[in-house]
Amino acid sequence: MNINDFDKLLLATLDDKQFTRGERQALVKVLDEAAPSPQQLALYRHRAFELARQNLGQRNGIFEWLEEVVKVLAPVEPVKTIESNAFFSPGDDCPGRITDLIRQAKRTIDICVFTITHDTIADAIVTAHRAGIAIRIITDEGKSFDAGSDVSLLRRQGVDVRIERTDYHMHHKFAIFDGSKLLNGSYNWTRGAAQHNQENFIVTNDPSLVKAFARVFLQLWELYT
Repeated sequence: MNINDFDKLLLATLDDKQFTRGERQALVKVLDEAAPSPQQLALYRHRAFELARQNLGQRNGIFEWLEEVVKVLAPVEPVKTIESNAFFSPGDDCPGRITDLIRQAKRTIDICVFTITHDTIADAIVTAHRAGIAIRIITDEGKSFDAGSDVSLLRRQGVDVRIERTDYHMHHKFAIFDGSKLLNGSYNWTRGAAQHNQENFIVTNDPSLVKAFARVFLQLWELYT
């Protein structure tokens, strides 16, 4: 969204001398789609003040309008620092890190992994499910029936599981926690990966990566109905 488009959008809200709820929602939607940088938001705020100055003395309620516009354009909270960490097996306690993330989740856990055979991780998933955390799991059909697979157990406990049933493999190994933290890497959630294999995963709160993987998860979830 260039500055001229932004000016037109704001000027349209000045016609009735109010910044209504509907206009606020429309501006929020435009900003969500445009995803402006902090610098662009600062420029938009500057333009809002310029438009207010230009209309000062000509319209009643201009300061009320400006106050409501700036509420939308001002950052709700400081920009979060991106934190990313890498874990390797054998060596690092990969199962421990995964179970920590499961236990720390407050609302949702979306898991998309080729196979799950590590009982400690499965137990943590069941505990989180019983605590009211909304959990969705996508896994591969061929691996879900392997000896030691915990998928059937998780289903019996009421965890929502969907299975890939094509001639190919669902080979992802990622999980998203509370829509804000991503785990992704080569690491399968198995005892062999923890004890013997050379594996890795990263944990990050990078919003762009979380969003990308969340989009893929939703696509697969709808595909494997």
